Amino acid sequence: MSAIRLLVLGAVRQHGRAHGYQVRADLEYWGAHEWSNAKPGSIYHALKQMARQGLLHAHEIAPSTAGGPPRTEYEVTDKGTEEYFTLLREALVARDRSIDMLSTAIGFMVDLERAEVVALLRERLRRLAAWRDSVTEHYIPGDGPEKLGHIGEIMNMWVHAADGEAAWTRGLVERVENGAYTFAGEGEPFVGVLAEGQENPYATGERHPQDTR
Repeated sequence: MSAIRLLVLGAVRQHGRAHGYQVRADLEYWGAHEWSNAKPGSIYHALKQMARQGLLHAHEIAPSTAGGPPRTEYEVTDKGTEEYFTLLREALVARDRSIDMLSTAIGFMVDLERAEVVALLRERLRRLAAWRDSVTEHYIPGDGPEKLGHIGEIMNMWVHAADGEAAWTRGLVERVENGAYTFAGEGEPFVGVLAEGQENPYATGERHPQDTR
């Protein structure tokens, strides 16, 4: 599963309707180009691909009176909304997904209800514990990695990674249960998108042929 689909669907959904350059600007504003595959080419490709798949509806917008080429604005369809929430829920519970999927899911978790997010994160903890148990069937952390030769360092890394992720997840569950953030059904959530014309302090400045589209 690629994070780019969830990122693009979420970004378009937050605007209601957005053209490709707006989506790119938002993802750069979030730093997604640093921790995911959200590069300009992949963003524009994802928009067009998901429009073909019926997840996005493409609106052709006429040029402004000031001139310039027309732009395509995208809107999430009902099918796209269903796909968005499926990807979001899967990313919150899946232990074997890459860090960019989890980062994306945390960025959009407030689109779900608080109780569901807690339940999904607890399921993630269960899966992390089960995976750790499977690793320690062959590797005893207390004995140290040396008994398995340098290969033991791999399992040592896995155990430390699982412990660290579990500790972070438990902390997030506690914060959410104690009322942190605004989730679906609770009022207006925090939305980190750029307003039209707002300067992006984190823009890469990299030009792409489709920036006008």
